[in-house]
Amino acid sequence: MDTNKLEEMSAEELWTLHEEVASLLSSKIVAEKAKLDERHRKISGLNNVEQKRRPYPKVLPKYHNPKNPNETWSGRGKQPRWLSAQLGSGKKLTQFLIRRSA
Repeated sequence: MDTNKLEEMSAEELWTLHEEVASLLSSKIVAEKAKLDERHRKISGLNNVEQKRRPYPKVLPKYHNPKNPNETWSGRGKQPRWLSAQLGSGKKLTQFLIRRSA
């Protein structure tokens, strides 16, 4: 569209044009999103069936708080506060290992 034609249009005509463009753009975005969602479903192998996660084995704790044996840590993820405080006071991580019988 020629910019001269836009400059000659009244505010009401420009607003009508704006609404038409916004409506058309909105419907095209919805159609494009539907196409992309369908493409994503095909790529990921999901066909209206929720893909299940594999079951992970239970992780046993490796460390325990000597002051409160109910507080344990498996060694994965962020260290618990009780362990961070103990390590900060100079103790070694091996002092908190849970001894397992063979």
